[in-house]
Amino acid sequence: MKSWKNNLRTIEPYVPGEQPDIPGMVKLNTNENPYPPSPKVIKAIKEFYADTLRLYPDPSSTVLADAIAETYNVKRNQVFTGVGSDDVLAIAFMTFFNSKKPVLFPDITYSFYNVWAELFGIPYIRPALDSSFQIKAEDYYQENGGVVIANPNAPTGVCQSIDFLRDIIEHNQDVVVIIDEAYIDFSGKSALPLAKEYDNVLIVQTCSKSRSLAGMRIGYALGNSELIKAMDDVRFSFNSYPMTRLSVAAGAAAMRDTAYFEETTRKITETREWTKNELKRLGFQFQNSETNFIFATHQTVRAEMIFNKLREKHIFVRHFNVPRIDNYLRISIGTQEEMKYFITELEKIIVTV
Repeated sequence: MKSWKNNLRTIEPYVPGEQPDIPGMVKLNTNENPYPPSPKVIKAIKEFYADTLRLYPDPSSTVLADAIAETYNVKRNQVFTGVGSDDVLAIAFMTFFNSKKPVLFPDITYSFYNVWAELFGIPYIRPALDSSFQIKAEDYYQENGGVVIANPNAPTGVCQSIDFLRDIIEHNQDVVVIIDEAYIDFSGKSALPLAKEYDNVLIVQTCSKSRSLAGMRIGYALGNSELIKAMDDVRFSFNSYPMTRLSVAAGAAAMRDTAYFEETTRKITETREWTKNELKRLGFQFQNSETNFIFATHQTVRAEMIFNKLREKHIFVRHFNVPRIDNYLRISIGTQEEMKYFITELEKIIVTV
């Protein structure tokens, strides 16, 4: 082995969902929004002055940050913006988790958390969810270096109450508690009031799901100004121009089109509830999802077999071949038409096994 190889950083990377490009496919594997961005976003892109792309963007993404602040009724210095919520979360990990005590997050949750912990040399413990995929609050009463909770959780779809989160925060007031709300707009139960009440709570959200901008990579965090400043200091220490001018323009337009946002989230949640009923009819079981996906297992037919059969029909869902959840499928919610087609083909698979 050449000596330079001894100095490589080796880590098991996060594996994103497959991104197939097949005409006529039904893509239900990466929790993307099935509806296009707001007409105001499309207008902002069409009217974008391309000549400005020769200039560096505003380091503070002020136009976007102002729109976010207005949307959530917070001050500008309580908003942090980043290149998708993954970027925001990674910077939060680097900024806040620097003690020798382990950070706590569930064993079944967004699988990037442990990747960041490994990458940044952060010790961590993953308390196990119970058999119903519920967080056990008492697991988070132990001494730690920080807490991360995805709410609603991914891939389970389970959403904890504000009172539940408050209890965990009350037991962890000496560390930063991150609430990852990538899917919160499909449940309507944001913990933002807790971030206004407690100075150690950071709320992280994204424009990728409910605002149809996964391709633009826009994420943000909301918290007290000291938390935000600390994150800005870390971010500016390695990338002083993180967001493109076009992303800022599109994101600001999306944040300000409340009517379109409410319309599309309503359609998705209505289709989700319809899909739940159809899955139950076909013999699937799942916890109550308050997201834009359903995490389901069939009573008799193995998930991997269903996954492969659907794939043959160019219907893509997500299968995680990991302990405890290897017999589950995560099914993103598409349009009503897509979900009707999905259920029709799924029923053919179930009845022929």
